[in-house]
This record gives sequence, C-alpha cells and structure tokens, in this order.
Amino acid sequence: VQLQASGGGLVQAGGSLRLSCAASGDAFSTWTRAWYRQAPGKQRELVASIRDAGIKYYEDSVKGRFTISRDGDGTTVYLQMSSLKPEDTAVYYCNSGDSASWGRPGPYWGQGTLVTVSS
Repeated sequence: VQLQASGGGLVQAGGSLRLSCAASGDAFSTWTRAWYRQAPGKQRELVASIRDAGIKYYEDSVKGRFTISRDGDGTTVYLQMSSLKPEDTAVYYCNSGDSASWGRPGPYWGQGTLVTVSS
C-alpha cells in the first residue's frame, strides 16, 4: 500500500485547509484510514479516523472543527480543517490499515505534510 498526502501549508488562525491522502494497493489494508499529527517536541497523536460504514473518530481538541471523509471508492481520504488554531501546527501523516487498526496505527504511512497556523 502506498499513501500520498497533500494539502498542507501556511494559514492564519481561524482559517481552513483540506488535506488529502490517496491510497493505492491492497483494498483490505485501507479498511481503516486515519490522520495523525506530530508537533515539535511532542508525540505523534491520532487526530481522526474513519472505517467502513462511515464510522468516524475525532480527538477531543478537533471535534467540531475537523471533518474526515473518504471519496466514493474509498481510495482518497480527506481531512477538512476549519477554525484552525496555532496549536494545530504540526506535521500531519495519513495512515492506513486493516480492520485491526481501528484505534491504533496501521502499518502504512504517507509522507508527512506540514500545517502551520500563524496567530
């Protein structure tokens, strides 16, 4: 499985960005899709995830501001980020795994994409 992430950039506080993650390869290994982020000096954390039947999870700090979705064939997952805050600044990574990966990192990672939110 290969994951290609895109969409990061610099945005002012209160602004919006949309991240995309396109997957190719084994469909069973993309059953669970997720976005993680890692801020400088901090551990990587789960931001949002989505699985079959459209079940979603959001980390508390992004609830109501971020939306995870996937396209019709499930190959591309999006993270729509709104009302961005400086504390959202981080490298964002897309992640993929099978059904056992719900709530934990799957084995496949995309390259990181940097999101910088200025105050």
